[in-house]
Amino acid sequence: MADRVTVIGWDGSALTAAARSALGAATLVAGAAHHLALPEVPPHAERIRLGSVTLAARRIAQHRGTAVVLADGDPGFFGVVRTLRAPEHGLEVEVVPAVSSVAAAFARAGMPWDDAQVVVAHSRDLRRAVNVCRAHTKVAVLTSPGAGPAELALLLGGVHRTFVICEDLGTDRERVTVLTSDKVADHVWRDPNVVIVVGGSPGGAAAQGTGWIAGREVGHPAGPRGWGLPAGAYGGALGEGESVQLRTAQLARLGPQVGDLVWDIGTGGGAAAVEAARFGAAVIAVDADPDACARATALARRHGVQLQAVHGRAPQILEDLPEPDVIRVGAGGAEVLTACAARRPERIVTHAATRDEAEALGRALADGGYDVECALLQSVDLDTSAWVERERSVVFLLSGYRVSHP
Repeated sequence: MADRVTVIGWDGSALTAAARSALGAATLVAGAAHHLALPEVPPHAERIRLGSVTLAARRIAQHRGTAVVLADGDPGFFGVVRTLRAPEHGLEVEVVPAVSSVAAAFARAGMPWDDAQVVVAHSRDLRRAVNVCRAHTKVAVLTSPGAGPAELALLLGGVHRTFVICEDLGTDRERVTVLTSDKVADHVWRDPNVVIVVGGSPGGAAAQGTGWIAGREVGHPAGPRGWGLPAGAYGGALGEGESVQLRTAQLARLGPQVGDLVWDIGTGGGAAAVEAARFGAAVIAVDADPDACARATALARRHGVQLQAVHGRAPQILEDLPEPDVIRVGAGGAEVLTACAARRPERIVTHAATRDEAEALGRALADGGYDVECALLQSVDLDTSAWVERERSVVFLLSGYRVSHP
């Protein structure tokens, strides 16, 4: 086992005295090609070109001597430290940090970043990083080959953002470019790079001073406490299928979260779409009524969240939408459910007013490869001044859960 492992962050500036001392004593040095070319690397030390950090950690664990791992930026921030400290390697790690590439990128842009979301983009799950960019007004994306600025911009589609693209930070090839997202795919970008994605409707009151928690968008109030808010929170113009109780049950079964894309088909008054966005998910609100789309957009602005309103009739309008994680169907019937099931989201929820309608919707979900749950929800709204019934609602709630094939 290595006697000591020192992880040195490198941001392009001169190495600190502590870093030079650790390197000078190293008998094994691991890093990228540009790290191994640094003049401070001892000529006699064994050199490992970092590809898989896990494989490098195994080799370091077998080494008898002093090991150094070089990494760009702060190695403790989405870096190699987590892998090296995994229990199976048994390594004792010391860290010499540097300025992270995210901090450097925001510094080049002259922007604060305590209110930013930070995501790592890989080609296998780039859409999740894209969904965060849809849902938030300031996002830093740590890219990778095959999941760079161009791919990010293409998947954003009709959602317009400004990209600040920082290439080769800390080197003599450093370049910072500011472009609107529709122009980004027209260029070839060098790796490594960091992309700052900004834009969207800020909503809420203007920011005063600073925030108190990282990742919270300054000027975006957290909004009313809780979820399944009463109709009054949305101006009172909600339809019959948007009752507080039904909406609460639907959201509980959908479980929207950061990185998800939610389709809200037949958005109506927009309450369910806005509440899904308050959970941090990206939301596309679809409705055949242009006034409903306008209401959803206005509600999102009022509540300080992002959503994309799409005017059109389902199922035809759904063909060109990006892949959803969960879907709420407020209107459209079995035909729309069949089209939604064909896109294979994890969950689909809808409702019906009658038993016959519920059975038809349940069959559409089951035929589409979903386990179906149905519950009859009855709620009674009481006037508490006299404790008498004010309004009664009865509705069938249907939930479809994607069947996982072995």
